[in-house]
Amino acid sequence: MSVRQALDDGPMTRFRWGVVVVCVLLNMIDGFDVLVMAFTASSVSAEWGLTGTQTGLLLSAGLVGMALGSLLVAPWADRVGRRPIILGCLVVASAAMLLSSVSQNAVQLGLLRVITGVGIGGILASSNVIASEYASRRWRGFAVSLNSTGYALGATLGGVVAAVLIGGQGWRAVFLFGGVVTLLAVPLVFLRLPESMDFLLTRGDLGRVNALAARMGLPHQDRLPDATGAPTGVGAGFRSLLAPELRRTTLILWVAFFGVMAGFYFVTSWTPTLLVDAGLTPGQGIAGGTLLNVGGIFGAAFLGLLATKFALRNVLIAYLVITAALLAVFIASTSSLALAFVLGGLIGLFVNGCVAGLYALTPGIYAAGVRTTGVGTALGIGRAGAILAPALAGVLLDGGATPQNLYLVVGAVFVAVAAVLTLLRAVAPVATPTKELA
Repeated sequence: MSVRQALDDGPMTRFRWGVVVVCVLLNMIDGFDVLVMAFTASSVSAEWGLTGTQTGLLLSAGLVGMALGSLLVAPWADRVGRRPIILGCLVVASAAMLLSSVSQNAVQLGLLRVITGVGIGGILASSNVIASEYASRRWRGFAVSLNSTGYALGATLGGVVAAVLIGGQGWRAVFLFGGVVTLLAVPLVFLRLPESMDFLLTRGDLGRVNALAARMGLPHQDRLPDATGAPTGVGAGFRSLLAPELRRTTLILWVAFFGVMAGFYFVTSWTPTLLVDAGLTPGQGIAGGTLLNVGGIFGAAFLGLLATKFALRNVLIAYLVITAALLAVFIASTSSLALAFVLGGLIGLFVNGCVAGLYALTPGIYAAGVRTTGVGTALGIGRAGAILAPALAGVLLDGGATPQNLYLVVGAVFVAVAAVLTLLRAVAPVATPTKELA
């Protein structure tokens, strides 16, 4: 039996679950580091006398960096390895977070937020790929969805930590805390996170494959299949995503990521404010926004469990349609506070599950030689939607749109993405780069 077959069809051992747990912890750290600006925005704005536009730019800076990291850094993981990219990105993100704690003006902080985002973008793409590669075929959807749950956990716990630290130490302590925790993840990854087995197989590294197989109790390999390698150069890796055998699937995924990430960041960014506009108090608006993250903790894991029984694509389509239905009635429910909070928690559950479903679906579509390039590019396209949607919502509100109108539009986007995903086969083929790109 080949190593790849043993990983696909064998039991999930303690070692393999340990890899998934490390990836979950990385996503928790990323969730904190990404949203640290949201936790500290009001304090930073008050100290430096920032305008709303300046504060908005600071909030967007991290997302811009994540898009750059997903598009420009993550593809290198297909050439030098997933593990070195994660280690390097952790060092970059921790350094930028630590320097943010001593920044002297908004320009310095904004540039450091971009750098932090670049590191996080590289980590997210690579850790999701590793979680997918070390999970068995049956548990793959659950493992990647569980990995996505770490992001919501980090965001939720980060809000609690930020509230405590800002009250006693000020906003700089929040960045310092995040930088130290991110730095502590470096030795954890170095000691506990192995290199991707698929990457080693792609490179034909028999010695490292057998050393890693021995750690997992997998069969010793006398020889490996002919190494396919990765496309030469990052540019060739990008071109392979649009080669004839992958073009349709890649474009479907790009549309899906753009639409889902746009909807997700609209909901998470604007819900507290729009709930207040709909008649709730500021405290109730914040509580409603918090429930989105709480619901998200369970939504991704629940999707993963469903994916062990049903085709992941079909589960994701169902999540998208249910999310759209909930968004359509959400703002109209504010006359009943209890109902609004229940619907807020359910929206958080399903909208986070939609993101987790795309994260889980994508790695299995691409061959090992372009897998992180494929995931990273899709995430980068999604970040473009994430950056655009909150700003566009503000423009529409200034133009006279009501909160109900905006939620209906976003619901329509989720329905459109569900329709597009029906064009994707329930079990997408894993295609390899074409010979001329190899």
